[in-house]
Amino acid sequence: MGMSQSTTGKVGARSIRRLRMLGSRTAWAQIAGPVTALVILAIGFQLSSGTFLTAANLRSVIEAAAVPAIIAAGISFVLIMGAIDLSVEGVMAATSMVAALLVANGVNANNWGAAGLGVALLVSIGFGVFSGILNAVLRMPSLIVTLGTWFIGLGVAAVLFPQRVPQIRDSLLLGLAQTRILNFSLVVYIAIFLVVIAQLILYFTRLGRMIYAIGGEEGLLAASGIRIKRIKIAAFALSGLFAGISSLLLSAQLGSGNTNIGDGHLFPAVSASVLGGTVLTGGRGGAVQSALGALILEVLNNGLIQIGAGPYTRNIISGVIILAAVAIGGWRRRGILRVVK
Repeated sequence: MGMSQSTTGKVGARSIRRLRMLGSRTAWAQIAGPVTALVILAIGFQLSSGTFLTAANLRSVIEAAAVPAIIAAGISFVLIMGAIDLSVEGVMAATSMVAALLVANGVNANNWGAAGLGVALLVSIGFGVFSGILNAVLRMPSLIVTLGTWFIGLGVAAVLFPQRVPQIRDSLLLGLAQTRILNFSLVVYIAIFLVVIAQLILYFTRLGRMIYAIGGEEGLLAASGIRIKRIKIAAFALSGLFAGISSLLLSAQLGSGNTNIGDGHLFPAVSASVLGGTVLTGGRGGAVQSALGALILEVLNNGLIQIGAGPYTRNIISGVIILAAVAIGGWRRRGILRVVK
């Protein structure tokens, strides 16, 4: 005989509380690992090159890691559920073109200003909601769903692309990249703000706790009658929103709308999340950890350039270090699960 609804509900509630307690106990431990890796890499590259820890170079590393950190923080909402979001590059392409064509630009007479940016972000959220509905309501695998959304986004951007590149002339959007405070661009401060907000959502809201719970024991939650479809859709929407914001920031830096603006950002974002401690099986990780992973990747790239490593050598070394970090970091969890898929 199956468990009654009240019994399964109590079990589900206990599971959420247990996951929350486990998360709070291991949060600092999860952050300590990436921070330690950052310190070791920085010292190692400083000893090798002698110039890594200069103020100018550290500023360059932080500036380069800002947008990847936003993307990694956003995709963490989905990864922690044990799903994946491959639509990032398509969402970024469509968002960039919509924004460039609605604000003051060089190809049409539109001048929607902040409203144009708002519509562009609604488009990015719409892509996330679309993926979430297909995954949660129609029970389609997130891998397939977001792969399709990726190509839909690229297609939308290509259809919208006018006969020539839309140069952005909107002062509000361009100001995001041109404004500097204490020698750092506004993009860096926006990245820090968004990563903190994402972490607060994950740790201190019911939505965040449910995202961890879905990644830990989705079957038990579903059996207990807890509605998880809305949570899943919200997580994909947040991932789309963060990808959209990243697209706007990159468009501001380029000064134009670009259908290829998301190229090369998906797999570094996933790698950064995993490197920072977010596990692909779900239930563990966080926005700060993923952002630290993005910073580690940029430190690796910058440091290897400084010691004279060529692009192919950098790829090999970066790949080996990422695999080693994932192997060491997930060793205990794999031992507990005893299953690897």
